[in-house]
Amino acid sequence: MMRMRLPVLLVAVAATVPLWSDAKTALVLKSVTVTLPASTAMFPPGPGAEAANGNCLACHSVGMVMNQPPMPKAAWAAEVAKMRNVYKAPVAETDVAAIVDYLTSIKGPK
Repeated sequence: MMRMRLPVLLVAVAATVPLWSDAKTALVLKSVTVTLPASTAMFPPGPGAEAANGNCLACHSVGMVMNQPPMPKAAWAAEVAKMRNVYKAPVAETDVAAIVDYLTSIKGPK
């Protein structure tokens, strides 16, 4: 397997060597500052709104959440689990049920 990869690698390197010699200047990375619009919007009042405001608004705007399609409770539970497990959102386990119930109440099937 390695014998098959080596010629391909050598051809790829040989093909890019002319590109290296044509470079006029070195690549320069610049820092960029992005100023996001400030928002003071909060989730609509209701049981669990405080947990949603305290956890979800750290990364999401109310508008972003409110523009999601209506989803059943299991789908909201999966979304909250994804935020915690995949994106490492610091949502306390004690807030999960309140957030899921709240999201289901405001953006669940009618």
